Amino acid sequence: MPFQQGSARTRQRTVLLVGIVVLLAALVLAVVLASLLTHGKHQDGPKMLKWKDRGTTKNLQEVILGRCYNYITERYPELGDKDCLKIWESLKDAFIYKNPCNITSEDYQPLMEIASHPIPCNKSLFWSKTNDLVHRYTKSNQNFLTLEDTLLGYMADRISWCGDPSAPGINYESCPKRSECESNPSSVFWKMASKMFAEAACGVVQVMLNGSIEAGAFRSSSIFGSIEVFNLNPDKVSEVHIWLVHDIGGPQSESCSGHSIQRLKNILEERNFKIICEDNYR
Repeated sequence: MPFQQGSARTRQRTVLLVGIVVLLAALVLAVVLASLLTHGKHQDGPKMLKWKDRGTTKNLQEVILGRCYNYITERYPELGDKDCLKIWESLKDAFIYKNPCNITSEDYQPLMEIASHPIPCNKSLFWSKTNDLVHRYTKSNQNFLTLEDTLLGYMADRISWCGDPSAPGINYESCPKRSECESNPSSVFWKMASKMFAEAACGVVQVMLNGSIEAGAFRSSSIFGSIEVFNLNPDKVSEVHIWLVHDIGGPQSESCSGHSIQRLKNILEERNFKIICEDNYR
């Protein structure tokens, strides 16, 4: 009888040990399978699209918020009712998790509405190929405002951003150039902002163009030539004053009687604008 009881206990221990071994083996197998599946998903998951231009500016949110707060506290305190956090969210919603070649004006409409502000008459200054000079000028002369001196332009000047359908929804490695696709986040943004800036202009409008450009000071393909000039309102703008400047020590390729300036004058005259052109403006 004791022998039988001992045998029974031995069998129970054996069964228990076998059960424990099987359970451990099953756990190990589950861990291995989970690891393989996770690794497989990571390997086979969607990758960021690759483009030819620089990627999204690092710490984009902090940059946008910092510029927004600086603008409404230091530069234009009268815009203190602007909600910088809402402005950032509207910008982010316009491009995050989206294919950067499929951006539309509707994506940016909420941002344009909450970040826009009135432009005083006689202060609008447009430009083409005179970036450094025109902004040095407005920095020292508060009588004029370029698009980059508005809240929208100030926040977005010289930075880049684009989204991607895959996580985390923002591509910090690369963004598309205009030559890769025109409906990219940057191009659509600046076209909309430029259109709105031109529509807001009133009184005497100034335009600074580069007369040292061999291809001509006025280019139909530029933002000014393709968008802004056609969105100036003849009922609000009394006069267009063209400032034709030249590079220091550079060629004087064009004067106020040059071919491209004449094309600009024709466009403006057809739209019933009064025009003044000042050559070699200082």
